[in-house]
Amino acid sequence: MTIDNLTPETQLRRTAVAEASTAHGFPIKAKTLATMASRGGGPPFQWWGRIPLYKWGPYLDWAKGRLSEPRSSTSEADAETSCAGRAPNAAPIAAPAPITTSPADQHAAAE
Repeated sequence: MTIDNLTPETQLRRTAVAEASTAHGFPIKAKTLATMASRGGGPPFQWWGRIPLYKWGPYLDWAKGRLSEPRSSTSEADAETSCAGRAPNAAPIAAPAPITTSPADQHAAAE
């Protein structure tokens, strides 16, 4: 198998997919793929007996899906994550109001 002749249907074992992925600019180790296979979040694979096989096309789609949008500064990521889950131009989140007690509660506590 040569890395240059991979088709989307080419089946690869973990070590081979890690090598091909790294050669194509998406560095990953076979051990990382094994961890992702057991914990979730990794690329799709199939079992052939006890051997995990990855199809090159779906794997490459998964790897490309992990890329961020193009950036011109590392601080752009900070701006995105600091407002995560908030609507654009949303007002700052207010602090909760202090808990107050009524004069009757204060009198009862003093007794």
